Amino acid sequence: MSSRVYVLAQFKPKAGKESELFEILKALEPDSYREEGCIQYMLTRQIDHPSATRNEYPIVFNEIWDDAESWAAHGRRKQIQHFFETQVQAESGLVEDAKVTAYSDEGYHYDAPIYE
Repeated sequence: MSSRVYVLAQFKPKAGKESELFEILKALEPDSYREEGCIQYMLTRQIDHPSATRNEYPIVFNEIWDDAESWAAHGRRKQIQHFFETQVQAESGLVEDAKVTAYSDEGYHYDAPIYE
């Protein structure tokens, strides 16, 4: 049974602030990769492509964590809490809106083998 957690952290910047927000978020990558349980922590930006539609959240972290506790520990880091306090919650922040969603790679009724 996989315990991995797949996370999409999507950010909608305030008008004219996309590039600045991208750089602030990019600075979170190196230390996050050093965390125990971090498999992937990659900041991406939306691009135009004929096979894709655009949305209002052009900046996305694509994260993979070993387990839910590793991801929870990441959220308790002072650097991550500071970002959300100053850029998402504060009126003066660069983020208009943020969506953070978590996913599993298992089906609803996964029949894991039982080892005795």
